[in-house]
Amino acid sequence: MARMYSRRKGKSGSTRPYRTESPPWVDVGSDEVEQIIINLWKQDKSSSEIGMILRDRHGIPDATLVTKKKIMQTVKDQDLAPNVPEGMRNLIVKALRLRTHLSGNKKDVHNKRALQLTESKIRRLVKYYRKTGVLPKDWTYRPDTAEMLIAK
Repeated sequence: MARMYSRRKGKSGSTRPYRTESPPWVDVGSDEVEQIIINLWKQDKSSSEIGMILRDRHGIPDATLVTKKKIMQTVKDQDLAPNVPEGMRNLIVKALRLRTHLSGNKKDVHNKRALQLTESKIRRLVKYYRKTGVLPKDWTYRPDTAEMLIAK
């Protein structure tokens, strides 16, 4: 996502080496990697956590090179995909945390602003996901029903 106020992306950060096939030291087959991904997904790990576990524990630098599909595509093939995309789910969880904080701390104006910015990001993502077909055209975000959206 873009930076909060400028809508630009940052330029710093390392880049991964360009590869088209799995490195020679990876001796795990694609079926085994898919099974690891499914088992980790059933343990409520996010796709980024799954990627880090594959890298750190199993020595797989990129699951896409081994399985020829991304982690979320592997999860979707098993019909385990969530109804809300992961990035938007994280923002909804953040908004819910801010709302519960503000219910007890009504004068916290800084977190009121943070809630406004977070819900603005959610609305922008909803607009994008509706346009690209990830979410249905009539899908809307409402803060009062947000908790039901993220329940599994």
